[in-house]
Amino acid sequence: MTKFKFAVVSTAALAALLAAPAYAQGEPAAAAATDNADDGIIVVTARKRDETLSDVPIAVTAIDGDTLTARGINSVREAAVLSPGLNINSDGSGRAFVAIRGVGVTLVQSVQPGVGLFIDGIYQPNTAYLNNPLLDVERIEVLRGPQGTLYGKNTLGGAINVITRQPSDTLEVRANGSYAGPDNSWMVSGAVSGPIIDDVLGFRIAASHRQQDGFLTNTILNKDANRFNTDSINATLRLAPSDGFSLTVKGYYDWVDGVNIPYSRVSGPKDYRRDIQFNTLNSISYKYRGINARAEADLGGGSKLSVIGAYDMRNSFAPDSDGDFGPDNTVRSVGRDSLRTMTLETRLDSEWTDQFSTLIGLFTSNETTRVDNTDTINLIHPLLGPVNIVRNTTAKNVADTYAAFGTLFWKPTPDWEIALGLRYDRENRVSRGQVDSVTTNDILGVVPATSLTSAKLKSSEWQPKLTVSRKWTPDLLTYVSVARGYRGGGFNAPTAPEAVRTYGGDSAWTYEAGAKYATPGLTLSGAVFYNDYKNYIGLNSIAPAEGGGLVTVDLNTGDVESYGVELEAMVRPVSAWTIRGGFTYMHARITDPTAYEMTTGRTLSSDRLTFQPDWLANISTDYRIEMGGDDEVVLSAGLFGKGKRLAATLNETTPTILDSYWLTNASITYRTGPVEVALFANNIFNTEYFESYIEKTTLALAGLPASDLGITGDRRRYGVRASLKF
Repeated sequence: MTKFKFAVVSTAALAALLAAPAYAQGEPAAAAATDNADDGIIVVTARKRDETLSDVPIAVTAIDGDTLTARGINSVREAAVLSPGLNINSDGSGRAFVAIRGVGVTLVQSVQPGVGLFIDGIYQPNTAYLNNPLLDVERIEVLRGPQGTLYGKNTLGGAINVITRQPSDTLEVRANGSYAGPDNSWMVSGAVSGPIIDDVLGFRIAASHRQQDGFLTNTILNKDANRFNTDSINATLRLAPSDGFSLTVKGYYDWVDGVNIPYSRVSGPKDYRRDIQFNTLNSISYKYRGINARAEADLGGGSKLSVIGAYDMRNSFAPDSDGDFGPDNTVRSVGRDSLRTMTLETRLDSEWTDQFSTLIGLFTSNETTRVDNTDTINLIHPLLGPVNIVRNTTAKNVADTYAAFGTLFWKPTPDWEIALGLRYDRENRVSRGQVDSVTTNDILGVVPATSLTSAKLKSSEWQPKLTVSRKWTPDLLTYVSVARGYRGGGFNAPTAPEAVRTYGGDSAWTYEAGAKYATPGLTLSGAVFYNDYKNYIGLNSIAPAEGGGLVTVDLNTGDVESYGVELEAMVRPVSAWTIRGGFTYMHARITDPTAYEMTTGRTLSSDRLTFQPDWLANISTDYRIEMGGDDEVVLSAGLFGKGKRLAATLNETTPTILDSYWLTNASITYRTGPVEVALFANNIFNTEYFESYIEKTTLALAGLPASDLGITGDRRRYGVRASLKF
């Protein structure tokens, strides 16, 4: 055990904690932390201002940190089950597929996210962050629909805003732990916060360790094929020398060790086997480090100034990856990459009169990505016989973004509000790469080759948003909105053909109408929406690679329309019993695949979007039994469901459709004062389902032994969890 792990375990051991399942796929919709939160009085910053959830004219779900702990949720990907319309799947520690309402689909990490992820207001430019551990989180806000006017480009589907806990004015200690079987899944975390100088300088330190063996086995190597291990630590200082000024500085370090693409070779979408037959584990490790600072000043006259700066670093290393998805030694790879991101944002929030207020700002960022991959390819050529190719690919991609944004809030009467926002983004992206290859063959001998590639992308985009809302009664709010969202384009690998070295950005116009009703014991919210989605980035194909072999390329597919309805509700029939639920129906279909067909010369077997279901649903119930004093027992149960989905496929005639599924979970929790202990069971009925799936045409086009590939979801977990806070 490393010194860091020992420190984390020791912190939690102070509370003598046991543990519960660290994974909550399918956990029921969350119980709010307090009665006030249950009644809808939840303060959010969805519009970069403090507002109650029931008064924000946006389709937004807020999940508080105590709920995440109670449900054993440790990543944004796991938290997706608690938010209508948010769909996240994954096929590896550094890979996540995300979309909201079928918009902003991101299938691979090289494509810019279409759903923006922000941690304490800092943009995270890669979907790998969706798998990262959530540490000491106050709440998660999921905003549906384009959020460009306040959150920037790459939020055409929506935004996920993670807010961590800040230093407290009094001593605060939190500790959590869990253990679950049968895959040895355990987690321990702790946080300490308090003043250094009363009312002037405060601190907060948090750390966690999580690991699990997973449910997949590599039968070639006789080892766990889907292990996951993370360590995290962060520290925050907050200086507030006066009532009108504060400075918050935070640093963090995350270590992630896991695997990528642990696919089984399966016979079809009902073959849920869990044996992996790679001749390597496909191990991958990540290191995330960063520091950010936020200064806030009250300028007087109703104006507040905020300045946020951040420097974030990510490094990954994959020492031995299997590119042929099988026991043959056809394609092997060693890969490294690094991502450096610097961001700076300035916001001025001004209240001019009781009727007029504005929020304006400037933003700039620089992203630098470096990639170094070595591929070893062993082929049998029909004329030349055995051919060995060793190819080293290096690339450096640089992206600079500059933006200006502003929103005018006008309240012509106390009941009406009109919010008109506009954002302008200018992006310059440059990619430079080099491919060095050596081909060895008995007939050809040794043939070295070198090629240099470069590509550029520029975009200048306007993102407007108009929202009109009315507060009919203190309990009822309605709104309508129209907004445009945009995502920047990107680069394929330097080995890609020149014609598909780049792909353009995509965009969506969204039209929405919604209503919110909140009274003690009852909250209801709903929305209908229509998305006109252009130049959709969501499919890829196979192309000849520079230096030999084949390369996967991302493409603009064409146009998509997405429409539907979503509902959320909480009802408390009696004071001890709470029922929550959420439901989304969305019809997301490709309406014009011309761009894909012209680029690839292939047709699509379905107009559905990859991995996007037509419906998502969850329902949960929590019943409290008072035991006297501060003691109580809480009985909880819930269901999470996902509709049928299209698998990743290049088949031109027959689509592969994955079955819908429901997961059932339950828990019994005992609370006494600051201590909570719970018994948990997730996926009680051992439901079988696919987390990811690739139809066999992809392997066939690559000249590899063809079969479908699937990653099955986690089986039943059961265990114990405990937590302490004071």
